[in-house]
Amino acid sequence: MANIRVFADSVSDLPQEWVRRYGITIVPLYIIFGEQSFRDGIDITTDDIYRRVDESGVLPRTAAPSPNDFVEAFRAATEGGDQVLYISMSARVSSTYQNAIIAMEELPEGLVTVIDSTHLSASYAMLVIMAARMLEQGDSLAETVSAIEERKARVEIDILIDRLDYLHKGGRVSSIQSMIGSMLQIRPVLGIKNGLIISTRKYRGKTQKALENVMKNVVDNMGSLDLKLVVIAQTVAEKSADYIRTYLLEHTDVQEIIVIEGGCTICSHTGPNTVAISYLKK
Repeated sequence: MANIRVFADSVSDLPQEWVRRYGITIVPLYIIFGEQSFRDGIDITTDDIYRRVDESGVLPRTAAPSPNDFVEAFRAATEGGDQVLYISMSARVSSTYQNAIIAMEELPEGLVTVIDSTHLSASYAMLVIMAARMLEQGDSLAETVSAIEERKARVEIDILIDRLDYLHKGGRVSSIQSMIGSMLQIRPVLGIKNGLIISTRKYRGKTQKALENVMKNVVDNMGSLDLKLVVIAQTVAEKSADYIRTYLLEHTDVQEIIVIEGGCTICSHTGPNTVAISYLKK
């Protein structure tokens, strides 16, 4: 029986310990400043991005891996006799998924399976980890694909944005919205619905107060949540991530909490001091 290798892209923000633990292959997106292109997490770090943005006032562009990038990555596995399960970032915000489909069709039929996670960062990482664990415990490829397809609609994510300037520079809020929001200390909470990033709530006041409101919302809905696994993501927001982790341990019966660091692609859009919590609904 062929070994099944799990692939993901760099938007999953999986920490190296999990990549090594489950033998996951990460296909990097590209971070583009002017004429310079860098592979996410390989040629550039989040600190590099923050420094460049502070110096220039301009956000980088991000680009999907090319079909050829995927062909080379997939072929390295399939030529060794393995099958590939590639779980992609949301197809509705990037051409990454479509480029992987093109690559899949260039390889012999049945060697590569591609799934659209419909998610990003913490919620995406959760699905990748679930798939890797299912395969490790002996579930078949078909069983694993079926489970991920069913669960992806039940995965939720709350993304608390601390600063509006990155959303403004990225064209997601207007100059007036950014100015007023900053003056009034408005902190939006974003979510993902059917693969698209949406605004779900807004809190006014200091970051700590907004965090408390986010966690109160989680606890208030605890009866509808599956708390076997929770994933927390942060971009230079270690204190906020630690607060969420401690709050969950004190107020819920969560079994496992994984804390990850938002990578270059995510931080290019949300900026520093962003924190997210992802969980599975029953």
